[in-house]
Amino acid sequence: MKIKKQLIKRDIAGDTILVPVGKTVYDSNGLFVLNEVATFIWDNLPELDTQEEIVAKILEEYEVSQEEAAKDTAEFLGKLREMQIID
Repeated sequence: MKIKKQLIKRDIAGDTILVPVGKTVYDSNGLFVLNEVATFIWDNLPELDTQEEIVAKILEEYEVSQEEAAKDTAEFLGKLREMQIID
């Protein structure tokens, strides 16, 4: 999947945060805090093309049902699309 906006991932005080940079600063409403699974998805976005590939990767890494992984992935990707961060 293609990330459209300039965001830098930073680990601050145990939290993973996406920080907008460049002109993205003007387009966003601030910082984005990611939980563990969202961080895992974010880190794997550039190498995976579909939601199904992301779900499969989550299932390899975490002990979670396919339904839960698919639901969480759809929700997170939906938010990223809504904020026009990914295509």
